[in-house]
Amino acid sequence: QVQLEESGGGLVQAGDSLRLSCVASGGPLSRYAMGWFRQAPGKEREFVAVISWNGASTYYADSVKDRFTISRDNAENTVYLQMYSLKPEDTAVYYCAAALPLSRLAKLYDYWGQGTQVTVSS
Repeated sequence: QVQLEESGGGLVQAGDSLRLSCVASGGPLSRYAMGWFRQAPGKEREFVAVISWNGASTYYADSVKDRFTISRDNAENTVYLQMYSLKPEDTAVYYCAAALPLSRLAKLYDYWGQGTQVTVSS
């Protein structure tokens, strides 16, 4: 069974950058498409970005397109989310997740991390 652990969250100011990491253990990450989701207080979990198993395809939510970049290093069993030009509305707990299909739908993801908090002050 794959275990996922996120890191890299923190408190930043609007306009700053952060890079989140998600390290997998218990199995090779290369089998899976990897997604990032986020959940703000009082809101439902929402899709942020996804990357195919080989990194050839990526998709983003409109709200983060051109500001966030998802990437992966299968040799290191790690997925990244580079976030630029952060806004207060990006404040949320960010989760990485693994799925066999390349999808924006949270229900299709089999494995989830515990999340890392990102707080953006104005």
